Amino acid sequence: MPKAKLASIQSESPRPSFAAQLKDIIEALGEDPQREGLVRTPQRSEKALRYLTSGYSADLSQIVNGALFDVEYDEVVIVRDIEFFSLCEHHMLPFFGRMHVAYLPDRKVIGLSKIPRIVDVFARRLQIQERLTQQIAKTLESLLNPRGVAVICEAHHFCMMMRGVEKQHSGAITSAMLGAFRDNHETRNELLSLVGQRSNGF
Repeated sequence: MPKAKLASIQSESPRPSFAAQLKDIIEALGEDPQREGLVRTPQRSEKALRYLTSGYSADLSQIVNGALFDVEYDEVVIVRDIEFFSLCEHHMLPFFGRMHVAYLPDRKVIGLSKIPRIVDVFARRLQIQERLTQQIAKTLESLLNPRGVAVICEAHHFCMMMRGVEKQHSGAITSAMLGAFRDNHETRNELLSLVGQRSNGF
């Protein structure tokens, strides 16, 4: 069984502050960065952006923290309705929604709480929905070497809701199907049925 790749992408040195650049942006928009409501906005915005992109400095090995367990269980494992928030890399506007993550174990499982944490690692970056979905699936495949992995992502994008086409009620769905979920129609249909069994719509 191949060893999972859990490389850290932590920066070796602190990243430089960009609060001064945010102040310039406020001024370029025609506002006064020295007025009471805005004087601390560059620092607050920088802190918020650091948090929303904290996935870049995450260490997967610390997040998983050895929570991989040998078991005889070989049926599907699903963690459904994982809420996430991310930033569109094209406009740096938020997109948000729910992630449904499933895998078919091959004598190894991961602690259930680690799956939402892995979602956050990749969501808290400048992203596109398609890549985000694939990264989560590939990471679980690398960690567990399972018989199959499936990730379904449902999201609303502010770049579609607030600008451009301005379609406030549209959503996007992406999926990544690996192994048995890609190759076996019955396995994939079972997953879609289980994910769809919920009383509240997206």
